Amino acid sequence: MLSDKLLVVFLFLLLITACGNSASQHSAAALGAAEPDGMAIFRKYCIACHGADGKLGLNGAKDLTQTTLTLEERISLVTKGKNMMTPFGEILTQEEIRAVAAYTQTFK
Repeated sequence: MLSDKLLVVFLFLLLITACGNSASQHSAAALGAAEPDGMAIFRKYCIACHGADGKLGLNGAKDLTQTTLTLEERISLVTKGKNMMTPFGEILTQEEIRAVAAYTQTFK
């Protein structure tokens, strides 16, 4: 009888602990999702034409080390595309577009 009560208490404590860890993991995942990795996005979608250093210029891609575009102009360009550049407005989220646009500013 005592072992049954201990088992119930143990399972109750295990349940409480599991729920607490789950909430912490979801919060961490939500924080990670709120801040996309601009470098990773650039490497996935942009490196083929712009190159790792932003200077490749394949298919008419601009040299990102020479551009004077503001962050907002870069966001618009990534969203809408231009000439042979793919418009990413329906491919990436606005947060991802902002992150990759901000990353391109590091090439200066």
